[in-house]
Order: sequence, then structure tokens, then C-alpha cells
Amino acid sequence: MPAVAIPLAGLTVIATLIGGRIGLRFSDRLPTLLALTGGVVIAVALLDVLPEGLDAVDDTNLATGLVAAGFLGFFLAARLLVLHDRDEAVETLSGERVGALGAAGLSAHSFLDGLGIGFAFGVDSATGLLVFLAVISHDFADGLNTVSYVLRRSGNRKAAVRWLAIDALAPLLGAIVGSQVSISDQDLGYALCVYCGIFLYIGACDLLPEAHAQGSPLRVALTALGFVFIFAVTRLAGL
Repeated sequence: MPAVAIPLAGLTVIATLIGGRIGLRFSDRLPTLLALTGGVVIAVALLDVLPEGLDAVDDTNLATGLVAAGFLGFFLAARLLVLHDRDEAVETLSGERVGALGAAGLSAHSFLDGLGIGFAFGVDSATGLLVFLAVISHDFADGLNTVSYVLRRSGNRKAAVRWLAIDALAPLLGAIVGSQVSISDQDLGYALCVYCGIFLYIGACDLLPEAHAQGSPLRVALTALGFVFIFAVTRLAGL
């Protein structure tokens, strides 16, 4: 029932927009939000994206090499974008570029989520529903992550809204593509391993240091909550 994938993926758009709206509403508490989103992004990388990538690639050395390439590649791209910072205007521009780079990575992951929904319904309805439940469970966090990251990097609310819209539509587009075409599990695994490295960089090097620059028991708890939430989603999806 591939056609069912498309209307169900439409529900993920709503979940993503709700998460993003909360991020915009509480943007004045950005460091606190970053504590939650940092935990979520790293947990998604380690507990969701990486296991799927390892299963698909079926070569641990290659998979971990791709993770490292994603991490290093994003690091180098981010450094190149801010290399010539000399004044406030240039720094703001470079921050927007890095924010766009990270938001693009998160949106690409959302597209792959939708692709997974489309592929899963091509297998059977039960598999499709399980994948859909896993995706919609963390799409709320995806919207929150995208908005928080763009605001963290540039403080530009218009850019945050723009990227939220892209991230929200990405799984729907992915489901449409996934219900029409096929891709090898191995190629999908390659992409997932690279995205894992990107998310590890975004969470560990960008979001969490900012969130925990000043000690706060609440922020520590929120980071742990992000991990617990994604752990619960991945375990429920595996039932």
C-alpha cells in the first residue's frame, strides 16, 4: 500500500511544525532549548541513524569511516565559512551560512525519514506503520532542532522559519519519492553513516557546549531527557 505512505507522511509535517513553533515561541530561552535539542541530535545519531547505517552497509570499517568523513567534512565546511571573520557583519553572515549548512543536513535526514516511510509501505502495511510511528515520534524534535540550530548560529527568525518549512516538507517529499522509486539498502546506508557524523558534530560541538556554558541542573536534565526520549522511540519502533 505505497499510496498510504503519502497522507501519513503529511502528518509528520504537522508534528515538525509544532516542534518548530515551540522553538520560536521560547527563543528567549535558547540555551535551555539547546540542552534538549543537543541531547536529541546526538541520541538520534547514535541510537537511530548509526545502527541503521551499520546494518545497511554491512562493513564496520567502511561505516565508521563514513561517519568520520561526515564529522570532518562538516567541521571543515563550517571552518571555511567562518575563516575570514573580522567584523560583526561578516561574523553574522558566516553564522547564517553555517546555520543553513546544519539545517540542510537536518532537512536531508527528514527527507530520508520520509523515504523510509515510502519504502516500508512498499514492503507491507505493518512495516510501514512501524516506520511511520518512529518517524512522527521524533519529527516534533526535528522541528525544534532545526529552529534552535539556526537561531543559535544567526539569531535570524525569518531564516529559522524558512528552514522549518523546508524541514517540515522534507519527509512528505521523501515519502512521495519513496513510494515511486527504489534505492539499494547499501546506498541508503552510506548516506546514513555520513549524516551520523554530521549530527555528532552539530550536537557535540555546537549545541551542547553552548547549552552548558553555565552550570544548570535543568539543562543537564533536559539533555538526559533528549537521550531517553530517542531511546524510547527507537525501542518502540523495534517492537
